Amino acid sequence: MFDYNTGRKHLRLREFGRNVQKIADHLLTIEDKEKRSRYATGVVELMRQIVPTIKDNPEDTQRLWDDLHIMTKHQLDVDSPFDKPDEFLINKPQHVGYNTHKINFKHYGYNLKLMVQEASKMEDEAQKHDAIIHIGKLMKSYHVTWNKEIVDDEVLVKNIGILSEGALSIDIAKVKDENLFEPLYKERIRTSSNASNSSNSRHKKSSSGHKNQNRNRRRN
Repeated sequence: MFDYNTGRKHLRLREFGRNVQKIADHLLTIEDKEKRSRYATGVVELMRQIVPTIKDNPEDTQRLWDDLHIMTKHQLDVDSPFDKPDEFLINKPQHVGYNTHKINFKHYGYNLKLMVQEASKMEDEAQKHDAIIHIGKLMKSYHVTWNKEIVDDEVLVKNIGILSEGALSIDIAKVKDENLFEPLYKERIRTSSNASNSSNSRHKKSSSGHKNQNRNRRRN
């Protein structure tokens, strides 16, 4: 009968291999504690040689002893230079579940949905109007980031109405005429580009001034 890995005993620490696991299991059968401790020290050195990235320093040595205790399910009773680690080291961490938020438009994200909910609660109409404009700018910025084509403002107004369940609305004609949903990141780019252009123009004027001075010196 063939000996396949699927039918073998589960390896607790695969990086050390099955043979080291067998030796670790054999340590539990040694009755004499002094002999068992001596053999355990030899197993730790063998584990160090198997994994070349482990260095000969106190931290890595303690890690090897901890791994040996894990491989023996914390049942190994030996005289070691380090205390036996806590048993929680062999327990798997708790599963982290995924978010179960229901989002109508996932490309906007859950935070934008929260912003829409907060804007819907506003009683001041002026503040609510400004909030709608800011939300529209964000939504258009997200579209520009991930798509080459600019989304129509009418689509954004419709999506805002869906996300707010009809609580938020704005005149689409005013949005288009005044370009209220101009993407936020374009404003930052325009500001930085203007600053860069002004800096370049100052540099050109300065360099041209130096050239004119050099020409006058040559003439004199």
